[in-house]
Amino acid sequence: MAAIPTASQMLASSGMPAELAAGTLPGLTAALAALEQEKGLSKDGLARVLAQFEDNLQRLTAIATDRTAHPEICDVKIDRPVFILGLPRCGTSILHALMGADPQVRTPLQWEVAAPSPPPDVATFDSDPRAAGFDDYVAENFVGAWEDVLKAHPIGARIPQECGMMLETAFQGINPTMLFRLAGYYKWYRDADTRFGYQIHKMWLQHLAWKNSRKRWVLKVQEHAYHLPELFSVYPDAILVQPHRDPVTVMASISRLIEVIRSVSFTEIDRAALGRELLHLWHDGQVRSMAWRKDNPHVKVHDLRFKDIVSDPVAAVRGIYAHAKIEFTEETKLAVQRWWEDNPANKHGQHKYELADYGLTRKQVETVYADYIDAYGEYL
Repeated sequence: MAAIPTASQMLASSGMPAELAAGTLPGLTAALAALEQEKGLSKDGLARVLAQFEDNLQRLTAIATDRTAHPEICDVKIDRPVFILGLPRCGTSILHALMGADPQVRTPLQWEVAAPSPPPDVATFDSDPRAAGFDDYVAENFVGAWEDVLKAHPIGARIPQECGMMLETAFQGINPTMLFRLAGYYKWYRDADTRFGYQIHKMWLQHLAWKNSRKRWVLKVQEHAYHLPELFSVYPDAILVQPHRDPVTVMASISRLIEVIRSVSFTEIDRAALGRELLHLWHDGQVRSMAWRKDNPHVKVHDLRFKDIVSDPVAAVRGIYAHAKIEFTEETKLAVQRWWEDNPANKHGQHKYELADYGLTRKQVETVYADYIDAYGEYL
């Protein structure tokens, strides 16, 4: 098995500026400590973890280098960004893509988050060769065991990217847990002060918007629910949107997705253990967000039903725009309709899952999520 380097060794080899290295060190240290304890990874899985960690550091170093060369990036304003949060598998990706189809809205795209340097330029944005390179990577790698990922989660150069791929460059995001389990790192992340992560997140948005800005940013990832105080410390004018769905369906679907994602890195997957892990992991985030919402009633959150998103996506987006004070134009309407028509459900095949496959019952899920169901029952 490959030797696991220390956090200091990885940071030194990345060439990251000292200030950013200091902020990244706690999370990277926690991730590597958890990796030392993770016994289920295959040889290839361990190599995949280390390559992912190195890529995270390299991407952050790249945007820091560009920022030093072009200090005006620091002056880019991020005005009233819209954050979509909630449980996984409840329509967040659909909403992100629907709103991202609007020409006045900016979402981070998967290719530019994967290869951010040099900063994307509006003049070449539609023809940037990094986009084709990303699609080539997907075509080459998302085959075999990983092919099922595409049935559940859209992947492609021009598809909006989740915030997790930016937060993980600061090692203050949940992606390492989703990809590689790393239970110790999840415990660290859950209880950490992640303000540094959101400062890095803002650096990313400024970087991507410098030469390609639009009126508003729309962003999403479920893990924002864990750390809303830190999010608002960096984005005090943030606007929140939260779709909801029956947690029983959510747990079955996300368990299958994470099983597929981890399958290439683990020698075997204990489905029942995975079900228990994710059942409580995602509930942790809802406990945090429900408490924060109760303590901050002045922040109005736009709640909506997953069922309403899929039954009338135009009306769903129109409601969000009214909440966020974004102009809903005829061009917006046509863009939303066009995206919906071009992206039917099961476009890449059917994502099949059963709750019982993961050792869970409806009663178990409803018991754990009783507080969530009580709080948001009208939206389920």
